[in-house]
Amino acid sequence: MKIIEVVNQSQQKEFLLLPVRLYKDDPYWIRPLDSDIEKVFDKEKNKFFTHGKAIRWLLEDDKGQIIGRVAAFINERTILKDNEQPTGGMGFFECINSQEAAFKLFDTCKEWLTAQGMEAMDGPINFGERDNWWGLLVEGFDEPNYGMNYNFPYYKDFFESYGFQPYFNQYTYRRIIHEPVVPLVEHRANKIFQDKNYSFEHLQMNNLEKYAEDFRTIYNKAWVKHSGVKEMLKEQAMNIIKQMKPVLDEKIVFFAYYKGEPVAFYIQILDMNQALRYMNGKTDLIGKLKYLWVRYIKGFTRIIGVVFGVVPEHQGKGVEMAIVKTYANYAHVPNYKYKIMDMKWIGDFNPKMMRVAEHVGGQIHRKHITYRKLFDETKPFKRSTVIA
Repeated sequence: MKIIEVVNQSQQKEFLLLPVRLYKDDPYWIRPLDSDIEKVFDKEKNKFFTHGKAIRWLLEDDKGQIIGRVAAFINERTILKDNEQPTGGMGFFECINSQEAAFKLFDTCKEWLTAQGMEAMDGPINFGERDNWWGLLVEGFDEPNYGMNYNFPYYKDFFESYGFQPYFNQYTYRRIIHEPVVPLVEHRANKIFQDKNYSFEHLQMNNLEKYAEDFRTIYNKAWVKHSGVKEMLKEQAMNIIKQMKPVLDEKIVFFAYYKGEPVAFYIQILDMNQALRYMNGKTDLIGKLKYLWVRYIKGFTRIIGVVFGVVPEHQGKGVEMAIVKTYANYAHVPNYKYKIMDMKWIGDFNPKMMRVAEHVGGQIHRKHITYRKLFDETKPFKRSTVIA
């Protein structure tokens, strides 16, 4: 077996096509957009290259066939954040069902990261924000959500046999939209509605700059204390909102205000995978026409609860319940077009958010694990710190 660094267009194409071959008989795998994968490794498009580095490889067997791929990365802003050792990352792992091949890929990541001064690696993760390509799927092997890893069940054995240990779990909670909100939500939401200092509104596409800044304000107050999360800049927030435009619907994104100041958001998006199933990874003219066909003719039926944020001083008061109830007022009408809502990426280090998902009627539908491998296995392993 031979490791090949990806350095030219032919190798980039092989990096994209390997999963297509591996999953060709899997009815649930959906090919992600080629552009979504490639921009992770594009220094012009991925801002993480300003404070980090990434490398990727292919694995070739003795017959010249590509049988595996992987990437490794360093984010200089987080290698020591909440870590007792410098920690890098690996991801975009795909491999035939061969432990020898898998370990060859893992070893390649470990050797490169060690040469960069790292003493541990997390994986599978993304060289970018946590909202995409983060964690190994271990439960819930049905059609994945947009931006979430889907993989063969046997990958779990590869990771754990190599010495990776669970650093944290990520849960996707599912809720059937037409079901009534639970009494607890109704009760706590009504208490908030009685306080006239609070107001709620849905996103308006003609004022995205305002909502991008409201999003950034809430995010920086609620999220920066999380492990590995840095403060969001104004231009970052605007870029995120602009990039989300193809999967936005005004009346599934809600903000809460207290005396006019933004204090909470609940962001849901269309599950783009319902369109990607027909697009074959392409955003060319045919791919765009297929997206438009799904959005405006066939119709999306599933949405994703991407992120729920409440600033610390308003947590525990029921604001999140009031946002859920506000959305329910729009959704609980005859023939409402969306049927299923998945709340993805809720870490077990955030029990408050897990309780919110449960209180609004969500049930765990899918589980990912973000693993950590200590290079010196004599050192004590510690899981991610739980947010109080």
